[in-house]
Amino acid sequence: MTITVSNVGLRFSDKKLFEDITMKFTPGNCYGLIGANGAGKSTFLKILSGEIEAQTGDIHITPGERLAVLKQDHFEFEEHRVLDVVIMGHQQLYAIMEEKNAIYMKEDFSDADGLRAAELEGEFGEMGGWESESDAAILLKGLGIGPSDHDKLMKELDGGGKVKVLLAQALFGKPDILLLDEPTNHLDLKAIMWLEDFLANFENTVIAISHDRHFLNQVCTHIADLDYNKIKLFVGNYDFWYESSQLAQRMLQDGNKKKEEKIKELEAFVARFSANASKSKQATSRKKTLDKITLDDIQPSSRRYPFIRFQSDREVGNDILQVSGLSKTIDGVKVLDNVSFTLDRDDKVAFVGNDSSSSALLAILAGDMEPDEGTFKWGVTTSQTYFPKDNTEFFEGSNLNLVDWLRQYSPTEDAESFLRGFLGRMLFSGDEVLKKVRVLSGGEKVRCMLSRMMLSGGNTLILDEPTNHLDLESITALNDGLLDFKGVMLFICHDHQFTQSLANRVIDVTPGSFYNKKQSYDEYLETQK
Repeated sequence: MTITVSNVGLRFSDKKLFEDITMKFTPGNCYGLIGANGAGKSTFLKILSGEIEAQTGDIHITPGERLAVLKQDHFEFEEHRVLDVVIMGHQQLYAIMEEKNAIYMKEDFSDADGLRAAELEGEFGEMGGWESESDAAILLKGLGIGPSDHDKLMKELDGGGKVKVLLAQALFGKPDILLLDEPTNHLDLKAIMWLEDFLANFENTVIAISHDRHFLNQVCTHIADLDYNKIKLFVGNYDFWYESSQLAQRMLQDGNKKKEEKIKELEAFVARFSANASKSKQATSRKKTLDKITLDDIQPSSRRYPFIRFQSDREVGNDILQVSGLSKTIDGVKVLDNVSFTLDRDDKVAFVGNDSSSSALLAILAGDMEPDEGTFKWGVTTSQTYFPKDNTEFFEGSNLNLVDWLRQYSPTEDAESFLRGFLGRMLFSGDEVLKKVRVLSGGEKVRCMLSRMMLSGGNTLILDEPTNHLDLESITALNDGLLDFKGVMLFICHDHQFTQSLANRVIDVTPGSFYNKKQSYDEYLETQK
């Protein structure tokens, strides 16, 4: 169950993605592959799977081992039955099943066919073929695909359902090596929690890319950091990697500090994480490995983090928001039904449950959508700033560059130098600020929208999935910036760590039920169990 990488390198035109990468991924471990956007994480997984060939070096997998990959084409199996698509994850087993069934369908069944069928039946049984449908059904059920959907064709499922089936396909049959590129994308909370438990107890080798910090912390025994065109392995989860890289940055900046002081700081840092590691069910030997870390092992990262800080022009008063009997029907579906609540001045509210309902509610409260029934009233001291899930209208068709686009949302006609400096802190440097906003990537547009919000000076933030399209560095910076925000916050986010760190109140507006309680996100999850 070992995958060995020897001197692997790859270059695209004039860009070097990585060079001379040599490492070994071993059984019983889950490796979180991290790196800045564009560093080549997905490309590296494609090299490991054989989809792309490295220009130098080679990949060696222990002979006889089965490698499974999470498919990214959600429309590849449209005409196939859902259960069959899952079983296709074990290609050899599925091929035997297909050949066996084809022989039995023959009208002129010969003695030779009988011998071949008997041979196939033996192989089928040895591979656990008789349990294949029940095993596939268990995976589907864990991910939230019920028995009523198992015999449907893939084309009959919605996008989220297809994602879950492809994930079940990758997990099927206990592969020796499992490669997962953003496995939590489009999954609901229950499916993510199920996947975390599955991978935490998975005994073979897992290599996963994810922007979900909580997921990486829950499942990873190691972090494989793609930086400076190399990959360096760190024992521990994402939090350990992040804090160790921050520690290294501080040590680098404080170069005059005596080595003895640095060692003491390192020892205290490692001791804190070692205590947590000893409780981990993923890697019992992690504590011993952590204790062996030296100063040379702690290295600063080349990552750049945007500077995100929301400052209100005025403090909110005691009268924040009153919502009374809001109802809304969209495309014939009632998403809000007689919703009522009030907000307090210290509220940081996570809206959970049905995404359509939560998004509609935030859009109504932001003034972007009219309710069918009911009313709401903001307090006179509040000033709202809205981050919509879909930001297309802000950029599509615009011929403005970044500086002129941001100037629209600045309260005064700010000098060019101020706007350029502001954009620079949001990682748009040099001539990048002259790019037309219509050609920006998803992550760049989100950083622009956050810049717009910061300039507004609002004391009430309304955020609908602000972490979508952001890399880990930007998610961390946004999370930290919102932790320092003193005003009122209403938000929807599927990032567990983000929500748990910010929310002090949870509202579930799923049609047919309404949940509203002052508590943390983890406390809410406990009630749902």
